[in-house]
Amino acid sequence: MRLIVHPGAPLEGSVRPPGDKSITHRAYVLGLVGEGLTVVESPNPGADCGATLACAARLGAACDSFAAGVEARVEIRGCAGDLIEPDRVLECGNSGTTLRLMAGVLAAQPFLAVLSGDESLNRRPVARVIEPLRRMGATLTARDGDRLPPLVVRGGRLNGIRYDLPVASAQVASCVLLAALKAEGETEVTLPGPARDHTERMLRAFGVKVESTARNGSGPRLRLAGPARPRATRLRVPGDFSAAAFFLAAAAATPGGSVTALGVGLNPTRTALLDALVQMGARVEVRALPEAGEEPVGDITVTGPERLLGIELPAEWVPRMIDEIPAWAIAAATAAGRSRLSGAAELRVKESDRLALLAANLGALGIVVRERPDGLEIEGATVAGGAVRTGGDHRIAMAFAVLGTRAAGPIAIDDASSIATSYPGFADALTALGGRMEPAATSAREPASGGRRPTGPASAATSGPATGRGRAS
Repeated sequence: MRLIVHPGAPLEGSVRPPGDKSITHRAYVLGLVGEGLTVVESPNPGADCGATLACAARLGAACDSFAAGVEARVEIRGCAGDLIEPDRVLECGNSGTTLRLMAGVLAAQPFLAVLSGDESLNRRPVARVIEPLRRMGATLTARDGDRLPPLVVRGGRLNGIRYDLPVASAQVASCVLLAALKAEGETEVTLPGPARDHTERMLRAFGVKVESTARNGSGPRLRLAGPARPRATRLRVPGDFSAAAFFLAAAAATPGGSVTALGVGLNPTRTALLDALVQMGARVEVRALPEAGEEPVGDITVTGPERLLGIELPAEWVPRMIDEIPAWAIAAATAAGRSRLSGAAELRVKESDRLALLAANLGALGIVVRERPDGLEIEGATVAGGAVRTGGDHRIAMAFAVLGTRAAGPIAIDDASSIATSYPGFADALTALGGRMEPAATSAREPASGGRRPTGPASAATSGPATGRGRAS
């Protein structure tokens, strides 16, 4: 389903993004293995988190959803660690988080389970989770020499291990910590660099003691003594910073643009984009709000200067903004001078090869981009109108949708349906901020290189022609 976004006035107003996707996944998984009734308020409504909730139900949790706008909630009555053997493949859709977190949970269960996904997910590597779970005592196999999904997990009795992650992956660390909940003895996970700490925070919210030791110039060392049983809790999910990032970057890139993201998570392992926008010359204001469980929350306002300045993004910032790189690239494309990104090879194994798609699409819009193995060099200039290909990647689709409001001509997006995996209300929010867009007639097309065929509902990604300005909440 194609979408055309037209240039117009600077984006202005406030937006309340959906619940944080990373936090929602973890709340559902701990609700599944926890004891008692867990209530998750304002969860992310996208298809990715829906896949995790469906897997939880298939494994024995009683799951109920109550939709009431911003008061939406999900209730999960957990299995106290003893799950039900699934009678069919556990479908993870396009969600790598679902597959990796569920692999950790299933590693400790005395049965066989199969985790699979859509065309894109089944091209994403799983060896990183196979190795530590095997060392703990589970049996795992995958296709292509244990490299790619589907992933077969035969769980069993686990023992704690000491494991040094080869890369600073929060999802792999989380997978091991979830397995450690039913392992005998202490599990220690050492990360070589900084990574998101949502799992450690949420385990504490569920009553599980996790020790995190900072190490100078490196990532933390995490320790969890098993077996440990999470206790059900009630928690409110803060707004998704990664979802808000596209609107904030668009405001920064536009003279006179000013967008406020309301109730957004301010976890310091996620917010390096704000540091980057400040260094580029944007005005960033943050107003702290009461914490949501263990997570800091606040309102963020970003105002664009006359023109942003290109920067060399410090490589050590990349782990704290890995999902926001597409938003940053949009800002860099409009900045004066050259911007450089390095240390981001991980973007090549996301829902698409994001480095390749950013380079190709910005090039198609008249921006000079040099693609590097682990990054990009972007020469900021006037962005022309044109056509872009998303590769079925929701973050690529959202990035170029907001760029369309800033370009010299309309930008046609070949497939916006993937946006529903994380932000079903994106088009309505963009319209409320002043964006102008319309669906376009579709034609038969080959999927973009590195992407996937669309699976999300088309109606969730667009809202038809619109020109309004106001508030989205």
